[in-house]
Amino acid sequence: MTAELLESQTYLPEEQEQMATIASFLDAHHSKTGERPERRYFLAGAEEHDQIEVPEALHRVLVHAVAALRAGRAITISPTMPKLTTQQVADLLGVSRPTVVRLIDNGELASERIGNRRKVLLKDALTYRDARRQRQYQAIADTSVDVSEDEDAAVVNDRLKRIRKQRAEQRRRSANL
Repeated sequence: MTAELLESQTYLPEEQEQMATIASFLDAHHSKTGERPERRYFLAGAEEHDQIEVPEALHRVLVHAVAALRAGRAITISPTMPKLTTQQVADLLGVSRPTVVRLIDNGELASERIGNRRKVLLKDALTYRDARRQRQYQAIADTSVDVSEDEDAAVVNDRLKRIRKQRAEQRRRSANL
């Protein structure tokens, strides 16, 4: 494997007709097999019996790439080590590196020390990101209120303040556990 293959690559949408054919094949396959497709996927070569089975994870990557290219979007494949630096985790989460260090120190994000450096497993960073996203969605749902046109804005504002105060108290209690 050449070093070039381990660098980020961006693929621009080309040959829309061919992408449509591949997308149609993938759609037909999923329609035929239902929600849980048969877990055998192959890449075919130029010769009649030239094929190799690929794992389902690679198939999912192909399905997403084809869908994006078909929609006229570019695809970037960026190989990443399974262990990330705190800066890479920060970039992934969209926070600062000191925030990641604080999350590690508080036990909210698992890591290991290699020498004087912290490394975070990619799966742990993704798990934390998904959990944080769910908490954010829940906070939005919890702090939203239905408002009618005839309702006084000051009353609605007071209700929102009470809800935010309750959420802050819940966060403090869970942080102290």
